[in-house]
Amino acid sequence: MVGYARVSTLEQDPALRHDALTAAGAVRVFTDYASGATAARPQLIACLDFLRPGDTLAVWRIDRLGRSVADLTTIINDLGAHGTQFRSLTEAIDTTTVGGELVFHIFAAVA
Repeated sequence: MVGYARVSTLEQDPALRHDALTAAGAVRVFTDYASGATAARPQLIACLDFLRPGDTLAVWRIDRLGRSVADLTTIINDLGAHGTQFRSLTEAIDTTTVGGELVFHIFAAVA
């Protein structure tokens, strides 16, 4: 499992997110300090490049990953196309399980 954390400003501390991701089994956590409206998230790009088939990308909360529902759907669909899974620790979304996959597809359909 590989973690991705994002906080909106340099003044915010990502420790809560790092602790949760590490406790869940993340072997590495990539962190961006950027507003969710900012398209430039270099650590997200590095994280996605780091993932290999069979890996799981984990986030503390799903809103830390994408800027919009469409953005989230694109990222998670791209992960699946590359043989990687997705897990949000706070929401019940875990594409490594049948139930989590269903939750994601319902989420994407609503979008």
